[in-house]
Amino acid sequence: MIGIIGAMEEEVSKLKDMMTGVQVQEAAGMSFVQGKLEGKEIVVVRSGIGKVNAALCSQILVNLYGVSAIINTGIAGSLKAEINIGDIVLSSDALQHDVDATTFGYAPGQIPRVDTFSFPADEGLIKLAEKCCREVNPEIGTWVGRVVSGDQFISDKEKKNWIHSTFDGYCTEMEGAAIAQAAYLNKVPYLVIRAISDKADDSASIDYPIFEAAAIEHSVRLVAAMIKEMNEL
Repeated sequence: MIGIIGAMEEEVSKLKDMMTGVQVQEAAGMSFVQGKLEGKEIVVVRSGIGKVNAALCSQILVNLYGVSAIINTGIAGSLKAEINIGDIVLSSDALQHDVDATTFGYAPGQIPRVDTFSFPADEGLIKLAEKCCREVNPEIGTWVGRVVSGDQFISDKEKKNWIHSTFDGYCTEMEGAAIAQAAYLNKVPYLVIRAISDKADDSASIDYPIFEAAAIEHSVRLVAAMIKEMNEL
């Protein structure tokens, strides 16, 4: 069974509408919607915004549903000039930009006493997503790179530049690295898919409402195409 997480209802409602044989289970204030999409067993859930919600949601998917993979779909701010609004970023890995134990000699982003700096995404899922995205979203760019997460909506150009220069991130958002860490600890393959809705700078508050809907549409198309071809993994 594949677990699909979106932070906001807008990010998962269209996927839910496409499902058949739906059963709903409530846990930790979240509705886990189980059923079939493209003939595959999936469970779709809105985690809520932020790293704690995302990590808790991921653990429930593992404990209650024994998911074989987790896909996190949603929107993000671009950290690179060449990644445009509407493009999709697929996580090569993910880390948390707001972890700071530098006082104790750790690099920014390094979680103390964790054996990895970033959490690598599954190569098979990355390759499948690249293939599917170019087929169903040919009009946009598809990028593979680091997703950088924190409990902050980045709308300040100085902070954006710091995140980019420190972590070489491709996009920034508020859930992906927490899902990545939960998946890593549970030895479950994962992939973060982020459609770019803004430039994560002074224009973010203006860009966001305008481009959110189109960005979500690109993500939904991609996830549905991936589920259809999941037997290739």
